[in-house]
Amino acid sequence: MAENDLEKRISENIIVCENLVKIYKTTDIEVLALQGLELDVAYGELMAIIGNSGSGKSTFLNMIGGLDRPSAGRLYVDGKDLFKLTQPQLVDYKRNTVGFVWQNNARNLLPYLTALENVKMPMMLTNQHNQDARALELLEMVGIAHRKNNRLSELSGGEQQRVAIAIALANNPKLLLADEPTGAVDARSASYILDVFRDLNRQLGLTIIIVTHDRLLAKRVNRVVSIRDGKTSSEMIMKQSYAERLEHIGHFAEDPGVTLENEVHDEFAVLDRAGRLQIPREQLEAIGVTNNRVRIVQENGRIILEAEDLPRSES
Repeated sequence: MAENDLEKRISENIIVCENLVKIYKTTDIEVLALQGLELDVAYGELMAIIGNSGSGKSTFLNMIGGLDRPSAGRLYVDGKDLFKLTQPQLVDYKRNTVGFVWQNNARNLLPYLTALENVKMPMMLTNQHNQDARALELLEMVGIAHRKNNRLSELSGGEQQRVAIAIALANNPKLLLADEPTGAVDARSASYILDVFRDLNRQLGLTIIIVTHDRLLAKRVNRVVSIRDGKTSSEMIMKQSYAERLEHIGHFAEDPGVTLENEVHDEFAVLDRAGRLQIPREQLEAIGVTNNRVRIVQENGRIILEAEDLPRSES
């Protein structure tokens, strides 16, 4: 790719990920967690990343969060080349560019502090001014200000997670990363947490990336990226009609009549820069593919894949 094209992508996207590779090495084995992942994320996007366990989605989150170093490829976040950051620069990047929300609240919260004190903690580390007022503002933003003086044991799981979101916002990040944020709460609490993310995205213009297995969440964000075997395999883009409907409803109320596949999103396979794509195994099995070959047919401007042993009709 021409350097001027790359520069344009970097200026337009908060994340530019090109042919990203991550290899974990031990004495006896190497594990390839990311295998040429390619993904751009625009400023102000609200998106979800889905995939089976071991697909590489959490590894990718750790890469863009500055918690782990890529092995090869290109990775830019907010114009910064994460391959070239020194250790002090990486510390500054994590402190000022990204905020993290974890599924396990123990990684976000200190149990012996109140909700307000928990949110103030990262501010104290960076000597922010007006800490009490700012912490209370963040608690109000996530709808938990009325519990500001309660300790962890006095809060429900959903309330704890909302405090965790407020903590992740304490450094005024440009990018909020959430790893299974609704995985440990009930459906009602999950719905409220999703409302919080959507409000933050809309009101602050905050870019939010959520790794999730939660289909309620996935079908209500603007873009869903599926990672399979360390690569981007497909994307689902919310249909405009449903996006308008969400705005009208104003919340993430459960709608059992809507499914992720048929009404909410259009799904697209993703070509890498070599023209390769991944097709889910279940779709291949559905058309009778039993090996690693398919017949490619071009008809009426379409590319059709067929099992290689499927008999062709004579014209």
